[in-house]
Amino acid sequence: MAGFDDPAFYGNRWADVYDEQHGWLDPAAAVEFLAGLAGDGRVLELAIGTGRVALPLAGLGVAVEGVDASEAMVARLRAKPGGGSLPVVIGDMAEVPVSGPFRLVYLIFNTLFGLLTQVRQAECFTNVARVLGPPGAFVIECFVPDLARFDRGQRIRAREVTEDSATIEVSRHDAVLQRVNTQIVTLDGQGVSLRPVALRYAWPGELDLMAGAAGLRLAERYGDWDRRPFDSLSAKHISVYRRD
Repeated sequence: MAGFDDPAFYGNRWADVYDEQHGWLDPAAAVEFLAGLAGDGRVLELAIGTGRVALPLAGLGVAVEGVDASEAMVARLRAKPGGGSLPVVIGDMAEVPVSGPFRLVYLIFNTLFGLLTQVRQAECFTNVARVLGPPGAFVIECFVPDLARFDRGQRIRAREVTEDSATIEVSRHDAVLQRVNTQIVTLDGQGVSLRPVALRYAWPGELDLMAGAAGLRLAERYGDWDRRPFDSLSAKHISVYRRD
């Protein structure tokens, strides 16, 4: 596979700037939430990346393991204190290429939507169910789609403008495939830099159906990691699925 369809594509293109670009994300609330579900059991993070959540979670004594398709991302994880000791498998997160059982599996920050077809997303749910042990939980964090962001299937936004550079975000939306392809374009004295992102979004109800087909049921859903209620105004959801 090549381009967006390559499971390692996003990580390989973003690894060198991922932490810098996402430094505004504070993992503390997510770590506290996940630690409460982990107990003393094994924990698996799909798309572990640079360890933004896994490392502080492991710092609490949680037995965290990971899967990631991008060796470049995992190299960033390995370079951090404690990163060298986390077990990580290089592989496709949809296949969940590890052996269970796990007390907790989690996939956060919209990363489930990085699987670009409904089939691939459903495959992930099925394989997570395979490695979950009782009373295991699968936790996902996903945005709630807001199609009003697009005008005739497209969106252009100025992310940053400085004296020496400009960064714009250019997106195309396919409403049939529920897919958005984006380029984050930076123009500066060094030339042009492209940071591509592709996703296939799904509404919470569609995700619940995928979970149900995999033998998982929705146990809890919140509007954020602090367990605020999920309602019609929520921009994202934290969903906890358990085995039937």
